[in-house]
Amino acid sequence: MALHQKLYRLIGLDGCPHPVLDAPYESIEAAMFAAKTWCSGQGMNCSISQRGIGIEVMTLSGSWRTIGYPANCLNN
Repeated sequence: MALHQKLYRLIGLDGCPHPVLDAPYESIEAAMFAAKTWCSGQGMNCSISQRGIGIEVMTLSGSWRTIGYPANCLNN
């Protein structure tokens, strides 16, 4: 059985890939770090709705599944 490396990506509240942070991340922690860094910098000038970020994981079939909407950017 081949090992499946999980990939994560950041999305906006609309469910579309995040316009700035759309990149593959190898862990939830890496994705969260990127989101928090962006929200503490460039994202501070955005509205709350634009700072809302979700995390998706790639499934074995190659589609994306939303796994959560962390509030870290909304708290800044």
